[in-house]
Amino acid sequence: MKPEAVAQQRSQGQCELCAASSPLKLYEVPPQDIPSADTVMMVCDTCLQQIEQKAELDHNHWQCLSTSMWSEVPAVQVVSWRMLNRLRNESWAADLLDMLFLTDEWLAFAKATGDHESDGTVNLHRDCNGAQLFSGDTVVLTKSLDVKGSTVNARVGTVIRNIRLVPDNVNQIEGRIENQQIVILTQYLRRQHS
Repeated sequence: MKPEAVAQQRSQGQCELCAASSPLKLYEVPPQDIPSADTVMMVCDTCLQQIEQKAELDHNHWQCLSTSMWSEVPAVQVVSWRMLNRLRNESWAADLLDMLFLTDEWLAFAKATGDHESDGTVNLHRDCNGAQLFSGDTVVLTKSLDVKGSTVNARVGTVIRNIRLVPDNVNQIEGRIENQQIVILTQYLRRQHS
């Protein structure tokens, strides 16, 4: 049986971390060579966004780890250990972390990404006012910009629709001005609310 099928059957339609029954996604716990039933799990979008550091940590949401950390599934144990480490400044998380036991093999796997050294802060794309930006948003320039290597001059107030976030740099987005795709610093943008 394929790992995804095993995880779907095992989860019984619930997130293997928080037990939410919202739409679930397969999460391959990194680092992955070849996914196996021990290294994949079904998670809800709320858990996934926070695991992948695409959303702020909701400390109350992760209280669910007091139950899920006892799972017999190595993937669930590893992710529980990593998330408890991110939350270790919370006394309840530190207590749970002290109780959680991983075999040497799975502890090494859990430490392999270095995620446990993270303090839980998340770097997100934010506009000049601190509002979070998402792919597909519409933004407005707050400063006139000269586009290098082009005759395009983007003026204050220019509206840029359907932006794309630059994945490896939270200070940049991509957008189209006068039919040219350009990279713009987020500090010169304001998210336009619909």
